[in-house]
Formats: sequence, structure tokens, C-alpha cells
Amino acid sequence: MISVDQLKVVFGGFELFKGISFLISPKDSIGLVGKNGAGKSTLLKILAGKQPPSEGVLSLPKDIRIGYLPQHMVLTNTRTVFNETHTAFDELISLQKEIEKLNHEIAHRKDYESAEYMKLLTRVTELSDHYHMLDGGNVDAEIEQTLMGLGFERSDFTRLTSEFSGGWRMRIELAKILLKKPDVFLLDEPTNHLDIESIQWLEDFLKNYSGSIVLVSHDKAFLDNVTNRTIEISLGKIYDYKANYSRYLELRTDDKQNQLAAFQNQQKMIEDAEKFIERFRYKATKSVQVQSRVKMLDKLDRLEVDEEDNSKLNIKFPPAVRSGTIVCEAKEITKRYGDLLVLDRVDLTIERGEKVAFVGKNGEGKTTLARVILNELEYQGELKIGHNVRVGYFAQNQAQRLDENLTVLETVDQIAVGDVRTKIRDILGAFMYSGDDVDKKVKVLSGGERTRLAMIRLMLEPVNFLVLDEPTNHLDMRSKEMLKNALAAYDGTVLVVSHDREFLDGLVNCVYEFKGKKIKQHLGGIYDFLQKKKMESMKELEHRDKPAEAKPKEERLVETTNISFEERKEINRNISRCEKSIEKVETEIASLEEQVDTMDKMLSSPEAITDASVYEKYEKLKAGLEKKMEEWEALHSEYEEWTQKRNW
Repeated sequence: MISVDQLKVVFGGFELFKGISFLISPKDSIGLVGKNGAGKSTLLKILAGKQPPSEGVLSLPKDIRIGYLPQHMVLTNTRTVFNETHTAFDELISLQKEIEKLNHEIAHRKDYESAEYMKLLTRVTELSDHYHMLDGGNVDAEIEQTLMGLGFERSDFTRLTSEFSGGWRMRIELAKILLKKPDVFLLDEPTNHLDIESIQWLEDFLKNYSGSIVLVSHDKAFLDNVTNRTIEISLGKIYDYKANYSRYLELRTDDKQNQLAAFQNQQKMIEDAEKFIERFRYKATKSVQVQSRVKMLDKLDRLEVDEEDNSKLNIKFPPAVRSGTIVCEAKEITKRYGDLLVLDRVDLTIERGEKVAFVGKNGEGKTTLARVILNELEYQGELKIGHNVRVGYFAQNQAQRLDENLTVLETVDQIAVGDVRTKIRDILGAFMYSGDDVDKKVKVLSGGERTRLAMIRLMLEPVNFLVLDEPTNHLDMRSKEMLKNALAAYDGTVLVVSHDREFLDGLVNCVYEFKGKKIKQHLGGIYDFLQKKKMESMKELEHRDKPAEAKPKEERLVETTNISFEERKEINRNISRCEKSIEKVETEIASLEEQVDTMDKMLSSPEAITDASVYEKYEKLKAGLEKKMEEWEALHSEYEEWTQKRNW
């Protein structure tokens, strides 16, 4: 359907693409991956006709319809949300008007047998078929379904788009593109402005879409759930695999290993042939064999190993100065923007060393509460920041806050103090800014490169409480993994606002869900939370048609309770204590089981045992294991009791 042949792009002497070729077929769902700056967004712009290549040919059918969502766009519309979204159907409206015009003309003609009359009938039939194919009779319902899937409420439909933030206006643009039902979607980081629920809705939409998709995303779970093909851009070349992202990683690793093995085997064969030629070059009895090997080497198709881009983010947060046990304590926090109530009497406690996530739909107050904690907003209620707590903040738009007219080096030099100033180039090198890169202006950097630069500024601040609002937007897969590992190893406290499931998985041990102006704490990881949410949603569906009094008490989900703030805090502390104790006992049980297993193998050959104390040690191990199992059961019972108190 779309053919890319020997495409080259050159920027100021730097070759971004070195003659790449590939085809996009109907129903292809392609994940376009690669490091920040590899050229993913540039390739989408070329496919969308927004930027010409330096060389090469882009071939596509004349009547193909393309829906392109860039990372950044200028938004100037001033209609209501519903009316702006309705512009996606301009083609349908135009078709409808033309059909009405033709029908009016047909109704007033009398030359039923003429060629012109028959041509009009044929034309109106074609247009009507096309109109129905585009589902023209179901416009309003489709708009409503799409907007609500992307997180809008019905009450938002009549609000002016100018009242919404840039992220929400990007959702409107995404809705318009989805509703146009193009032959090919070109989507550049569509999940950057979506919450987890909207991402899951978009996944389902794209999975069931009949057209082609070319998608740039650094969300591994999203790529795995949507794509069936992966194209990696690396050092100007592409590597094309008929597989989703996780499977592509496996296949790419296998190919590299096979390629290296074949190269090494060929090099050994060449070395042996050259040694034979050198050894018997002047020996008449071996001349035939020597000439045979010379010809073989001349005709040999020499293998090469693909050059690898091994540059990676080398991030390590400095040790955190020890703070008090309670890092942040919020009680009865209420926040309004004019008449709009965003947070209604919410309570929160974060302790030293915790890794906490804020999740929920956009607009539910996640960033607002983060900024309240930072004392950037006025609020009602009580907020205490603990002893010796120093907060470092990475804002959602931190990368856009950088001065575009400064160079990379100047941006860091602005805030570096003391001995750090002598190590600026080393720090920049660890963040993949080397050589001439440090002299680049901020305005020419990609989104990921700006995010890395903003992260350096954060790391140069001596903090022990990191508040990160969407830190992974624009970061490539490898950089996200490095950041995740650095945060996991960080000995300070972390609060992260994020919609990236893979990033949060294994990083956070506590999730706060924002919903209906309230927050609710869920102990455990992000997938534990999502699984629980899925089960709760199913329960709600099962009981939606039942009268409230028919529901048994244990099936009611209570959002608020009559217990005091201090009691709730004590319950949460006990739950946290139980979880840590259970984890410790499970580690001890695993160690004891391993020792018992080793001794079981030893005792299977009693003739090899010379010391009777072995049997005594074996019995002690088994008794110790049994005791630990009882301790584990008791802790689990206590944990369940505290959990029930918190929930009910």
C-alpha cells in the first residue's frame, strides 16, 4: 500500500537514514522503535507528507487517507469539544450536501433516458454507498463513544476547547483522527497525554481497527498489545520483524548471535585459507590447491557484523540525606480552582524510603496534589513535610521549561556549583551528550533529549524526596529502564505520577488512586492494583441492576469510613509492617527449604554419612521450617484483619 525505497535524510552533513526501504501493507500494525534521536518522528513526518526526504522514493495510492498525530501541534480552535470533534466528519458533511444537491437536480429533470440523467443516477449511487460505508448515520453516537473512551465526561462536550489544558486538547485531536477512520494511522507517542484507563481503551480500539497503523511509542505494554510488526531504526538502518515488541527483542538477540557466529566462522575459514596460501605459495605440488583457495577468497561474499549503538543512559542518583520517618503527612486537603472542586478532604501519609505512585484519570487531581505537597498551590487543610526533607521536582512539562536559546552545556552550567562544575562534561557524557552534542541549542533537541537534560538538572540538587510527574514521556525504552533501575536503587523517597504500567511495575510498593475528588490507597504493585480494579468493575456490572438493599454488606464498596485519620494511619502502618514481615519470613523459609532439600539428597546415601550430628541438624532444620511456616500463617491472618479494617 505504501512503499519506501532507498530513503535518505541528511541534516548538516549527518546522515539520519542511509537508504532504507520497506513496505506498509493493509492491516499492518507497526511499532516504530529506536533510541531518542534515531529518526522515528522524522520518518512519520515523511510518511505523512509533512517533510521531504533528501533522496529516495515514497510511493502511495492517490486516494489513500492518512491520519497523522504528531507529538506537538499548534492548537488554536475555539469551538466546543463536541463541535470541534464533529469537524472530523467534514468529508461526510460534504458528501451529504452533494448527495442532497444531486437528488434535488434528479427530482427536477424529465430527460429520464438521456446519458446525463443516467450519469447523475450513477454518481448519486456511488456517493450514497460511500456515505454509508463511512457510517454516516451514526455520527453523534461515535463522537460520544470516542470522547468518553478518551476520558471526557458528557458535561465536557459543551465546554470550549480553550478551557482545556494542552494534554486534553491533544486528546481532542486524537479523537478527530480516530473518527476519520483513515486507511493508515501515523501516531507519534499517542499515550503521552492519556491515563491508564484511556490507554486501555485506545488499545482495544486499535487492536480491532481494520486499517494499517504505524506507531511510535515507548510504552512496551501498549506496543505488545497493539502491534504485530516491529521496525527498529538504529544508526541510519532499519531492522524489520513480523512480531510485537517483546518477541522482536528475542528475535533480534538471536539474529545478532547467529550473525556473530557466522562472521567468526567465516573469519576462521579465511584465516586458514590465507595461512595455506602463504605456506605453499612457492611449492609446485600444491599450486592447484593454492590457486583454488585464492579464487575462493576472491569470490567470497564477506560477512559483516551490524554496527551497534551501545550508547546508553548511565544514571545514578546521589545518596539521599536521611530524613525523618514521616516524609509527608496530609490531612483533610481540599483544593478548588474557582468553583471547580478538584480534591475534597483527602488524607495521605508517605514514609521514608517508600516508592509511591499516583494514578487515575487526567483531571482527577494527581498533579494538583503533587504541587500542593511542593507548596506551589494554595489549599485548605493541613500539610506537614517531615524533618530534614528536601524535595526535588520533575514537572510534566519540565523539558519544555528549558531555555531554548541556551546550549546543552550552558543549561547545566547554570545550576552547577562547587566541584561539580569541573565534572560537567563527564555528567553530560553519562547522559549521552558527548563531543559536539554539548554545544547543541536546546531548541534542536528531540523530546527525549530534552527530558534527559532536565533530569540532569534535577540530579544536581541535593534532595531526598523525589516528586516526578510523568518522567518517562519521550524517553526511549533503554533510557526508561535505566531510570527505573536508578529509582529502584535510590535510598530516598519517591513519588511518581505516571500512566506507564511497565515503568511502575516492580518500582512502586504503594498506589494511590485518584477518583471522584478522593484518593484511595492500594498497597502492592501496579498490576495488583489493575487486577483489583478489573475485578471491582466486574462486580459493579454484576450488581448494577440490583437494588442497594439486596446487596450483602460484604459486597458494598465503601469509599469513606467513620474511622479517624489517626486510626487510618495506624492501620496503614500495621499493614505495611505485616507486608515487610511476610516478605522477610518468606525469604527465611526459602533458605530453610533449600537447606532441607540439600540434606535430603545427602541422607539418600546414608553410607556416606560418618557424623551422627547430621541427623540432629536435619531435625532442627525441619523444626525451624515448621515454626517459620506457622509464623507465616499468623502474619497472613494479621495482615488480612488489618486489610479488612481499612476497607470496611
